[in-house]
Amino acid sequence: MWTNGQYYSMGRVITFSRNVFIPLTTVCRNRCDYCGFRTPVHEGAILSPGEVERLLRHGSTMGCTEALFTFGERPEMEPGFSGMLSAMGYRSILDYCFEMCRLAIKVGLLPHTNAGILSYGEMDQLREVNASMGLMLETVAEVPAHRNSPGKRPEERIRMMEDAGKLRIPFTTGILVGIGDTMGDREEAFMLIRDLHRRYGHIQEVIIQNFCPKEGTPMASSPVPSTDEMCVTIELAREILPAEVAVQIPPNLADASALIPCGVDDLGGVSPVTPDYINPEHPWPGIEELERVAGTARLRERLCIYPRFIEMGWYPPSIEGLIKRLEQQIRGERR
Repeated sequence: MWTNGQYYSMGRVITFSRNVFIPLTTVCRNRCDYCGFRTPVHEGAILSPGEVERLLRHGSTMGCTEALFTFGERPEMEPGFSGMLSAMGYRSILDYCFEMCRLAIKVGLLPHTNAGILSYGEMDQLREVNASMGLMLETVAEVPAHRNSPGKRPEERIRMMEDAGKLRIPFTTGILVGIGDTMGDREEAFMLIRDLHRRYGHIQEVIIQNFCPKEGTPMASSPVPSTDEMCVTIELAREILPAEVAVQIPPNLADASALIPCGVDDLGGVSPVTPDYINPEHPWPGIEELERVAGTARLRERLCIYPRFIEMGWYPPSIEGLIKRLEQQIRGERR
């Protein structure tokens, strides 16, 4: 129910996921003007299997249910990277990611991979070891911030989102507010996501993320979107998107307590183990802080695959037992 531009409902629930964030590599072919995550190829640019296993086991011990695997897009296109990977015994970053996802499942965590642009065949391969996957649309506009980033072409991102629907992969996408986009661009993005979901039914959540400037980047002095601008964008998303598609904000990047009344359903993945490697200057809030920002709404933990996709069986058979066990785990923590 909307009242004076704010969203209220009886028994309203705000969800979140408890994850361990694993950046397999920070090497990337894109050079976005706002990115502080990307690094050149150098020794140690790839997390070793031992490091990954240590993080996974720590995450499991701390009650995490999700292993969020990220890495720079198409790192093999950067000179020297493939040789480093080959020395570790892997042909490609996707083969390495596949094996680390299998390790996550063995440890007891559900993999969610966000790997940048992938082909239909690559997603088909990775869905065998993932509970869900994701790719930020970011914007439908051609913005100067992406002039050196071939993987940020809107048509490429839309193609991958559509392929994910064809493959019946529970999927996360979203927009990045404040990188040269307009409110009209955001409206177009939400309508495009809505239409893809109507066709395939695969969109779990749409992240509305505010731009955060990084020192040493071309956009270091660019303005940050205001809370009012973010609120209007969230309201627009909630008006356009189907009710079953969650609207998410990262609680470490924005004033979540002020934005939840605008129509936010979900606070995304937070980690008690690892920092936000994309925005390390913004630490994750603890569970007590999430409860505070949720206000009168009930805070509820979820898995990285939403309940309706579990009911439909949109997951590889090999992780069915793990899904059921983790569902019981989080139900026990809610009591």
